[in-house]
Amino acid sequence: MNIINRLRTLVDQRQISGLGRSDDSNNQQVLKQSSDGSLTVERRTKRRRNAVPGSKILVIDDSKTIQVTLRKMLLQNHYDVHPALDAEKGLEVALREKPDLIFLDIVLPGMNGFAALRQLRKDPRTRDIPVIMISGNVQATETYYAERIGADDFMRKPFNRLEVFRRIDRLLDENCVLRRTGFRAKAAV
Repeated sequence: MNIINRLRTLVDQRQISGLGRSDDSNNQQVLKQSSDGSLTVERRTKRRRNAVPGSKILVIDDSKTIQVTLRKMLLQNHYDVHPALDAEKGLEVALREKPDLIFLDIVLPGMNGFAALRQLRKDPRTRDIPVIMISGNVQATETYYAERIGADDFMRKPFNRLEVFRRIDRLLDENCVLRRTGFRAKAAV
């Protein structure tokens, strides 16, 4: 039995305290083994939830770096990822694939992300798809317009894995299905 399995057994048998689940059901401590074999305890303040495996996620961004980064993160959680390098192609993919979630950059060649979001919200086939707008611009006005037009969330570049999955978690219903939620779902088109 390798060391990580032995430690998990000891934790399960309560022979080692301070690891495993805490008394608070919203807090969780997870034992992780890194590539060099060392053990660490990852402390989470909230249990991580993921969307249903196989959920379709469309990433509309002209940056190949962002495409590759998001694709890698999302594939690790067993999502079906569809890329689009511009808004026009993204709208085509959205109609064809009917994704469960769209990550949409604001600054794109040709049609910008705001115009694409307006079209998504006007079309009955895409209006209920949750959209997370992403941008490297730090202006608060982008967040305002994204919410007003009907985005479900806004994420600034650069982002990390934790932020991506927090954003996804906010859009999950009780069955871990991606849904539009909150006041943003009622935003005017």
